[in-house]
Amino acid sequence: DALDPERLIQCPYNKHHRIRACRFPYHLVKCRKSYPEVAKQLATCPFNARHLVPQADLSDHITKCSDKGFIEQDIVNQSSGFQREQMNAVSTWQAPPCDEDWETESLEQSHSPFVW
Repeated sequence: DALDPERLIQCPYNKHHRIRACRFPYHLVKCRKSYPEVAKQLATCPFNARHLVPQADLSDHITKCSDKGFIEQDIVNQSSGFQREQMNAVSTWQAPPCDEDWETESLEQSHSPFVW
């Protein structure tokens, strides 16, 4: 947790585990392996992988998730930034110089017979 890395968080796999926020992601990986049956019953929040909720409650969690706003704001910022870049973009592309002269080539080819 960026606000308080020493804050204790309850493990979703074992309610008796209390882990410091800074160690929580590592604990989740370890505990998932230790409790595979509990892991099958939990779903991961699409906005924050630290949020593990019962599968039946996932849709309710998604509508209320506090991290949802951060993701939505990032999407808005990225899309508006992209639109601004598109509007302000000026192409600096230039065609490379051309060494071909089709008229000269066609005159040269007309003097020599075509052989198959």
